[in-house]
Amino acid sequence: MTYFDCFNGDADGICALTQLRRHTPRNATLVTGVKRDISLLKQIVDKVEPGDVVTVLDVSMDKNKSELDQILAAGAKVFYCDHHFAGEIPTDVSLECIINTTANVCTSLLINQHLNSDFLGWGVVGTFGDNLDASATSLAKPLGLTQDELTQFKNLGVYLNYNGYGAALADLYFHPADLYQKTAQYDKPEQFINEDKDTYNTLEQGYYSDMQNAQAVKADFSNEAAAVFVLPDAPWARRVSGVYGNELANQHVDRAHAVVTQADTNNYLISVRAPLNNKKGADEICRQFATGGGRAAAAGINALPKSELPKFIDTLAQYYS
Repeated sequence: MTYFDCFNGDADGICALTQLRRHTPRNATLVTGVKRDISLLKQIVDKVEPGDVVTVLDVSMDKNKSELDQILAAGAKVFYCDHHFAGEIPTDVSLECIINTTANVCTSLLINQHLNSDFLGWGVVGTFGDNLDASATSLAKPLGLTQDELTQFKNLGVYLNYNGYGAALADLYFHPADLYQKTAQYDKPEQFINEDKDTYNTLEQGYYSDMQNAQAVKADFSNEAAAVFVLPDAPWARRVSGVYGNELANQHVDRAHAVVTQADTNNYLISVRAPLNNKKGADEICRQFATGGGRAAAAGINALPKSELPKFIDTLAQYYS
């Protein structure tokens, strides 16, 4: 029997799996990648055999439906936990799933509930990492953290999330599987922060350097309803695209935001944030384009042809006007 742990390479995926494996240790094959690499089940569909156990965290079931059906048909057991658009969920006795697409939840929060808060700190960090500050702050109350400690948890979530963005693994400071293996050594986030200072400091310094670069870029389009920022073709821009979108959303709570980076010569990668005061529509907008998806509050397009950028901007602006 082989175990496969498939997880999104962002803070939510890493912290969800950290909780699970602190609770139930397993020697599993890790399947992950940059945050945008969500077709994870394609990597294992031909490797799964009867009796194998597959865990899938923080990737859309809808985007992995064909492979999920094949894995179940092969005789594997699947545990699936996510908060993105799922589409039609298979009815199979070998599938256990926790799916909740409510705007104020994420996979780390759902896993925390599933484990009865046994590793609550990591649930809080992952929820902060998904830019759900109100949910994370409420979740953290039983921990009795000081304001400084709570801020430290938030910062860690932001840094872990920041590391997941990039067009390719070469853009990242740490491969998400390696970063998970670092966090998974600790029951509590503060232990990781205090004992793995090299990793924490690398992420922190990279984050602030990249954010400084992003803040110098002026909006290509902006009105009261929406703003679009097109970043240059550089690794720092690809790394910062998601967390900069979160920062903009926190600064302008009534405005939608899109951060645009170069995916390749012909395509843009788009990161969309709905207004914090109106957490809906990001997924609806992005799914109008071929490689778009996500959730109501935060979504993206993996490869938008450059010629379609004006259409995307119009769609974004009209939706929130």
